[in-house]
Amino acid sequence: MDRNIWGKSDNGQEVYRVTIKSVGGVSAVLTNIGATITELWVPCDDGNRDIMLGYGSPEEYFHNGPNLGAPVGRYANRIAGAEFSIGGNTYHLDANNNGNCLHSGGNSWCRQVWDITEESDDSVTFHLFSPDGDQHFPGNLDLWITYSLTSDNALVIDYHAKCDKDTAYAPTQHSYFNLMGHNAGDAMGTFLEIYADRLTYADEFNIPDGRYIDLTGSPLDFRQEHAISERIDADDEQLRFGGGYDHNYVLNKDASLRAPEYDFHGNESYHAGRAVSPDRKVTMDVYTDLPGMQLYTANGLNDSEIGKDGKPYGRRFAFCLETQYYPNAINVPEFPQPVIRAGEDNYTRTVYKFS
Repeated sequence: MDRNIWGKSDNGQEVYRVTIKSVGGVSAVLTNIGATITELWVPCDDGNRDIMLGYGSPEEYFHNGPNLGAPVGRYANRIAGAEFSIGGNTYHLDANNNGNCLHSGGNSWCRQVWDITEESDDSVTFHLFSPDGDQHFPGNLDLWITYSLTSDNALVIDYHAKCDKDTAYAPTQHSYFNLMGHNAGDAMGTFLEIYADRLTYADEFNIPDGRYIDLTGSPLDFRQEHAISERIDADDEQLRFGGGYDHNYVLNKDASLRAPEYDFHGNESYHAGRAVSPDRKVTMDVYTDLPGMQLYTANGLNDSEIGKDGKPYGRRFAFCLETQYYPNAINVPEFPQPVIRAGEDNYTRTVYKFS
């Protein structure tokens, strides 16, 4: 592993760039600003590609509005009305998205400096202490995120959290992928499969209320491979609400999709989906033990977002496959509940495997 000082935060904390490599040829560059992936290099027959959208300087990562390459927490996605109740107490959050809370509001984890606690040639672990009241959530929470590269070119992301109060907790990894390369432009030619029969219904503010949508006959059905571009502008209420794809898929947990090689602390992992570059030279398979996955087609990016090499990142120049609990699940008891109980260790794993 290579670790180099990249700069300092406004309060003098040292900022690092860390490079890890697999013997299979994948390498990742990360920073302790937000425990963020800044580069992800995958081999193909015309040379290595950096498939991760990101910035070129540490200063830009301290203003990472789209959460490029960053883990999101304490609670990814949306919470209706920017509030939830747990243990008889109601907590009021930042209402930063049409009166709702998106990605936990202010004081985002992606703009905080994390500690590096373990490191090796192919793995690095970051730690963050989130105090009681951080982002208005209850409890002192410790979070460790480990990124590992395996010999068969899988990027394994392990989360370990512990809190001293019952609290809502629903992290994700908000990587923006373009399998042709971060500077390749529109990514909607990507071929995609998602192994889900249903979506959680979302209203015009992208808030689920407990209903589900059967994907049969829907332009949001990716059970069979389709180019993302093929139906992204179809005349469909859900696509109009999202301005494209920005939807939570209820992942199937069929025996045929089991991936026991990625089980983690007793949690069963499943194959969630597959993305293939338009030129068919890079394939990315996604595995997780979480119940849902958000497909987001970077509908909110515009050319004002300047990335690495001075490249403007425009609308739909990437896609995200964010494994997660369902949006607003903390307010919908019928959904799998994103709750850590006081004193318990919580573990989850997501894997992006390249071939």
